[in-house]
Amino acid sequence: MARQDFNDLLWFLAVAEERSFTRAAARLGITQSTLSHAIKKLETRMGIRLLARTTRSVATTEAGETLRQSLAPRIAEIDAEIAALMSYRDRPAGTIRLTLSDHALSGLVWPKLRPVLAAYPDIKVEFSIDNGLRNIVEDHFDAGIRLGESVEKDMIAVRIGPDWRLVAVASPAYLAANPPPQHPNELVAHNCINMRQSRAGGLYAWEFEKDGQELRVRVDGQLTFNTSVAMIDAVLNGYGIAYVPEDLVAGHIAGGALTALLEDWSPPFPGYYIYYPSRRQSLPAFKVIVDALRHGPGWPCANL
Repeated sequence: MARQDFNDLLWFLAVAEERSFTRAAARLGITQSTLSHAIKKLETRMGIRLLARTTRSVATTEAGETLRQSLAPRIAEIDAEIAALMSYRDRPAGTIRLTLSDHALSGLVWPKLRPVLAAYPDIKVEFSIDNGLRNIVEDHFDAGIRLGESVEKDMIAVRIGPDWRLVAVASPAYLAANPPPQHPNELVAHNCINMRQSRAGGLYAWEFEKDGQELRVRVDGQLTFNTSVAMIDAVLNGYGIAYVPEDLVAGHIAGGALTALLEDWSPPFPGYYIYYPSRRQSLPAFKVIVDALRHGPGWPCANL
C-alpha cells in the first residue's frame, strides 16, 4: 500500500479501538465526516469491508479485527520509539495521560506535581478523574493511580503516598436525631450516603475490620454520589452518615462540624501507587512525573 495511505490506517485503528466514529474523530482532532469518508476510501481501496456500522455502534468485521490486531502492536512500538527520541531534547517534553480518583488528585498528586510542572513547561499532563478501575493499555493512558490492592499484577508500581483510611462520619444534627451506630451492621438502619463505582456501576460496599474480623456492609440512603467532595458536603448538611477518606474530613472533625464513628473498625491500609507498563519508564517526561510523585527515598519500583 502506498505510503500516503498510512494516515487512513491510523484513523481506522482509532475507530476500531474507540468503537465509535464520534469518539475517534474527537481523539484524532478531525471531523466525523472526514473520518467516515477516509474509512470508506480505505475499504474501497482494499476491496474489504473493515467495519460493521449500525445506528448505535461500530464493530470490526473479521477482516477488520485481523487488521486491528496486526496494526496495534506495531503502532505502539513506533510511538514508544519516537517518544524515546525525545530524550535527545534539552528538556523533557510530551503529554502524560493519567487516570486517578478525585481524592488522589486533590490530596496527593496535584500538590506534588504543581511545582514540578512549573519547572517543566514542555510537559503536559491530562488528568482523567475516575473512581473505578481502568485498563490503562486499552484506554490509552500512560499510567494509573490507585490503591496498592487494586493495581493490576502485570504492571510496574511505585508507591506515591502514605497509608490512610476511610472513616464513617456524621453531623451533630444527624446524631441528635439518630443514635450513633456501635457496630458496622447497625449502619443498615441509618440513612447512609452511598458511593457509586463509576466503571463497575455498582455501589461501594463499606469495608470494615477489627481484630481480624472483616465486614462488608451494603448501606442504603437518600443520596448517592461518585465523588468524595459531594459526599462530604451532604454529610455536613445532615443528610446522613458517609464513609470517606479521613484526611478530607480531619478539619471538620477537629472543629466539631462532624463526628467520627466506628473508628476502631477502620484500620489504615496501604496508600496510592502509580502503575504503568514497563515500556513507559524510559520516557524522560514520564520519569519526571514518577520521580515527583514517589513517596519518600526508600520506595523503589516493583512488579506487582
